[in-house]
Amino acid sequence: MKNYYLEKIKTLLKQVRPMLATTHRLGFKNVFGAVGGYVNGEIFISCGKFGTALRLPLNTLNTLFQEKKAVHLKYFPDGHIKKEYAVLSKQVLENKHQLKKLVDESIKFVLKLQGRKH
Repeated sequence: MKNYYLEKIKTLLKQVRPMLATTHRLGFKNVFGAVGGYVNGEIFISCGKFGTALRLPLNTLNTLFQEKKAVHLKYFPDGHIKKEYAVLSKQVLENKHQLKKLVDESIKFVLKLQGRKH
C-alpha cells in the first residue's frame, strides 16, 4: 500500500527542490503515524493528519505564527507542541516561491544544528 503522506512530501519537494536528493542524503521514516523527511540524517519536514510541517528557526516561526500562516505542530491532539516546527497553511503551501524559501531555510537550519552536534 502506498503511503499518502510519503507521496505528499516527495511531490512537494520535487516541486520546490527537485535536485535535493542529488545534493544531500535524503531519507524518509515513519514518525508517530506521520512521515518525516530527513536531510543528511536530520529531520526537516513532516507530513501527517495535521498537514505539512517544517522545522525552522525561532524568528521564522514567530513571523509565520504572527501572520497566521502556520500553527504549532502536535503529532497528537493531546500531545505536546513540537517547538521547532510550524504546520504550514494552505496559503503557504500553494505559494511555490514562499514554500521554496521556507524549505531552503529549514534545510539550512537543520544542517547548522547538525554541525553543532559534532
